[in-house]
Amino acid sequence: MQVILRTDIAGLGYKNDVVDVKPGYGRNYLIPQGFAVMATDSNKKQLAENLKQAAHKAEKLKKDAEDLAAAIGDITLNIAAKVGESGKIFGRVTSIQISDALKAKGFDVDRKKITIEDVKVVGTYKAQLDLHKEVKHTVSISVAGEE
Repeated sequence: MQVILRTDIAGLGYKNDVVDVKPGYGRNYLIPQGFAVMATDSNKKQLAENLKQAAHKAEKLKKDAEDLAAAIGDITLNIAAKVGESGKIFGRVTSIQISDALKAKGFDVDRKKITIEDVKVVGTYKAQLDLHKEVKHTVSISVAGEE
């Protein structure tokens, strides 16, 4: 079953993508929640017209994302976490902490656009910033123990 996504869905696709999904997933979840519409001929024509009109706006968004990635560069974010005797972290480092650290440096990145591996011990890690569907950026995260 083909559907046209109305919003970005992690692991499936981005807004305005035409994707194949299982019929039950499309009919019982995506369409009722408003995340997608059926990919009929009329909906595909409407999508093509909307994409044509939005091409200029999308190019500006991509340029802004590229500028943000260039401005962030290869900075290292320092995050303090409570640590036990063995260097193991109590809790975990989350995308909210990374987003806050970026805001402190003057960059506004939504926490939902940050992906980080599971951080359990003190050290250096990489976080993926999904700034745009075609612009991804990696930042280095240094996790240290709190004093």
